[in-house]
Amino acid sequence: MKKFAKLLGFDALEKQTSVKTEIIAGLVTFLAMAYILTVNPAQILVGMENADAYWPSVFIATALGAVIGTLLMAFLAKMPLAQASGMGLNSLLGGLIALWAAGTYGVRFTVGQAFAMVLISGLVFLALSLIKIKGKTFRELVFDGMPVAVRGAISVGIGLFIAYIGFQNAGIIVQNDYTQIGFVDFTNWGEQIVNDGVPASYAAKTATVALIGLFLIAILDKLKVKGSVIFGILGATIVGIPLGVTDISVIAGNDTVSWKFWDNFANFFAGENSVFLSFTDVFKTGFPEGSVFTVIMVIITMCMIDMFDTMGTIVGCCGGNRILSDENNKPYNYGKIMMSDAIATCSGAVLGTSTVTTFVESGAGVSAGGKTGLTAFTTACLFFLSMFAMPLFAVIPSAATASALIYVGVLMMKNNIKEIDFSHAVNATSAFLTIVVMVLSYSITKGIGVGLISYTVMSAIAYLVELIIASVKKTEKPKWEVSIVAIVVSVLFLIFFFVPMK
Repeated sequence: MKKFAKLLGFDALEKQTSVKTEIIAGLVTFLAMAYILTVNPAQILVGMENADAYWPSVFIATALGAVIGTLLMAFLAKMPLAQASGMGLNSLLGGLIALWAAGTYGVRFTVGQAFAMVLISGLVFLALSLIKIKGKTFRELVFDGMPVAVRGAISVGIGLFIAYIGFQNAGIIVQNDYTQIGFVDFTNWGEQIVNDGVPASYAAKTATVALIGLFLIAILDKLKVKGSVIFGILGATIVGIPLGVTDISVIAGNDTVSWKFWDNFANFFAGENSVFLSFTDVFKTGFPEGSVFTVIMVIITMCMIDMFDTMGTIVGCCGGNRILSDENNKPYNYGKIMMSDAIATCSGAVLGTSTVTTFVESGAGVSAGGKTGLTAFTTACLFFLSMFAMPLFAVIPSAATASALIYVGVLMMKNNIKEIDFSHAVNATSAFLTIVVMVLSYSITKGIGVGLISYTVMSAIAYLVELIIASVKKTEKPKWEVSIVAIVVSVLFLIFFFVPMK
């Protein structure tokens, strides 16, 4: 086993980890992100008339995309990171196919046209990962040109973002008619009514399950129990059975989660309702008339979201850990990580899934001790097995995995908050905006964008004022601290925020 592990970079860190720890970390990562297997098809197919017919095909595409992307992380980047179809990006794709484009622009894209845009964005992304300037790829230059203040805030923001996802998945934080969001009502153990009279899940029960899981993880971690996150997830799953949160009947299979994998595979590769290779339809039909600018902006949006979500995610998962990143919080093998991400996006489009990107839930595996590609390899194997035994994995409720996400947020806050220099007003403000916008807007990309723009604008204004003062007082000129990369990327973000996609 150790000989094989060496192919995944295990030999270089053998003294800091073990095969057992890496496998456990891979399992933790999988359990934290396995929800994507069922959530992604629902997001992509929302609003489609024959969504049920496409569901098995998109499910398999989701699993295969995760397998390919995570294996790339294992063998190419040799990092404990996992990939799968990104949340947010799948909603964008679903809107293109069914709801958003038709409702806003009078243009409705077919499944094939939508996946063609994903493929094009992946190819552009791949080119940016290959083009080198002074020995560094474009994506590395973007990373190195990011202000240290914003780069340090990314890790903290990602941690809070992960925790926020956990709070929402568990129903601890719910919608509120007056304050937009609110805290769960523990006096009501029935369905809790939210906006427009739409009932939420049994939020008090799911919240209880998640909090029990969180407390269990924290207690076991304090007692230095290996695999505390796994035990917390499993413990929460068991607690959820009498509360009705854990549906053990799923194990037997149902209309959407079936043991009949042979039928699903047949439909995926040769069925009438398959998304596999559907992007080729665009060569026959082209894009809808009058949609050129929309297509261009969608592709740019996909590229920007993937680039900065990935950058933010890997810094958040690896930053502050000197085994996985350098003194500047730049993850090791950064170029290969980005290459893995770009290739995975292209592969996902061919298979028939949304942009495949590095998952923030990878932080769960890193927190469990994952340090090498062996962690990613374990996660990939579990995604592969999930195609044959989905009912077994589907029994774990999102409330149970939410406890792991919240605890990852705790760890990332603890480990990375000290990296931010709050004594510098501009740095503190831009870092604060990065963190807050990332969480409240539910977007890693928008958080980075607002933080970067604010840093660039404030630094430029402060520089001009200091330059005038220096000229008047005949003192030394101030130092210009904003890189060319930061300026260019800030301009791109301004376009991203202010140019409508129509």
